[in-house]
Amino acid sequence: MSNAVKPAMKSDAKPVRVDKWLWAARFFKTRSLASDAVDSGRVRVGQDKVKPARLLRLGEMLQIDNGSDTWQVQVLGLSDVRAAATIARTLYQETPDSVAARAAEAERRKLFREPGAGLKGRPTKHDRRQMDKVSGQD
Repeated sequence: MSNAVKPAMKSDAKPVRVDKWLWAARFFKTRSLASDAVDSGRVRVGQDKVKPARLLRLGEMLQIDNGSDTWQVQVLGLSDVRAAATIARTLYQETPDSVAARAAEAERRKLFREPGAGLKGRPTKHDRRQMDKVSGQD
């Protein structure tokens, strides 16, 4: 028998704080990062900015910006315990629009080359003069 904690999936499930749920669903590595994101307005329930202690209920829609991606998800399960990624994935369902937007953003990032990607460390005086010549700052 396994000791894994199962997320609450019933309608009589106890509400969970937004910051704990974000951490348990693995959108953020730590609860403090989740709490900071909620405080800064990067997490919205419905269209409303919320506080980290707001209780989350089944069926609510969340908009989450975790720094690298933007997610729009519906809450399917409640848990305040961080478990395996496969279990965490069952806590939410991403909307089709969100999946398409994230895929388009990933493709854009793959095709976009960072301007300083070719530089290794700090440019030398010679490198700086070449960069200035190319940019027209003689």
